[in-house]
Amino acid sequence: MDFATQRQAMVALLRERRAISDPVAAGLLAVPRHLFLPGVDPEHAYRDEAIVIKRDAEGLPISSSSQPAIMATMLDQLGVEPGHRVLEIGAGTGYNAALLSHLAGPRGRVVSLDIDADLVAAAERHLSAAGAGQVEVVCADGAEGFPEAAPYDRLIATVGVWDLAPAWLEQLGPQGRLVVPLDLRGVQVSVAMEREGGHWASRSVVPCGFMRMRGAFAGPDEVHMLRQDGELTLWLPEPREIGDVLTSLDAVPTEIDTKVADLSAAPVAGMGIALWLALRERRWCVLSGKLGGGYGGTVALVEGDGIAFLVGEGTMVVRGHGADGARLAAELAGHVRAWADAGRPKASDMRLTAHPRPAGGAGPRPQAGAGDVIIEKRHTDLLLSFP
Repeated sequence: MDFATQRQAMVALLRERRAISDPVAAGLLAVPRHLFLPGVDPEHAYRDEAIVIKRDAEGLPISSSSQPAIMATMLDQLGVEPGHRVLEIGAGTGYNAALLSHLAGPRGRVVSLDIDADLVAAAERHLSAAGAGQVEVVCADGAEGFPEAAPYDRLIATVGVWDLAPAWLEQLGPQGRLVVPLDLRGVQVSVAMEREGGHWASRSVVPCGFMRMRGAFAGPDEVHMLRQDGELTLWLPEPREIGDVLTSLDAVPTEIDTKVADLSAAPVAGMGIALWLALRERRWCVLSGKLGGGYGGTVALVEGDGIAFLVGEGTMVVRGHGADGARLAAELAGHVRAWADAGRPKASDMRLTAHPRPAGGAGPRPQAGAGDVIIEKRHTDLLLSFP
């Protein structure tokens, strides 16, 4: 059974929801995703869902086959053309590498890196089974790139990155483009960037959510498992002390209706309020797992034992728990109203430039204008501008 009908249905659904170019749609129709997920029901493989393929010792997901919708979006951001040389950071199942190979064609070359030897071996098997054995899969820390096959026309990371690795920028050709899920104080955006003078400038910015990069290039974020069954976690953009949040969540909440309309199925979905908090609020975090009657994720403020988080019930409602819950709820509600009064800015409204730091940290730094934000990373300074 070739499951062509399931692929056609998946692509039709994706094209109903967003614009997808003909070359990318053709790749999704041609490459059999179920062959890259041998332990998954083939019909499940063609749903528009991410599928976890590996967990760490604590049960937290560390690798997955990404949601087809964001894969298609990022492939269109990347703009692979026949004959291109492409480097992928994060091989996973090998499915995205097969799509890249389909786009690059027989005259192109695709190299895919992964830090885990078992994932590399599995990706090679999957690629061979799907007839895409020409993809080169290498076990290596993606932060170093793969200089042996440089220069590249395109570079894509399918794992969340905290900073732009100098090796990636060095290994891209003069007209090269990179697409990475980049961390902006805890919010991820898929940003397509090209050279512009002495820095890199965004060509498009799209909200996304990926598992974070591991190894020497990992960011400072940390995850607290509030319940040991893994069904409730608190994600912090950087390490800091928190109190007994789990006990606080059992307390009767303070609720504040912000009167701000919830235009999405979940408050975090559009990333607008999350980005607003990330750029303004050191106490922000993400609460995810089993909340109320179902599973999901939402933005929150946490301080001490107290926590306040956002829920969508037609309008955005804030719930505060614990000794400081009422105060945190009022502050979070204030952020929501300020974001709405500012026109509900979102990630796709933003222009981002990345300015590599000279060796030793000397030299000019970007200057922020009114309303701009500068985020300092290890190797680059990011300048965020909004209309």
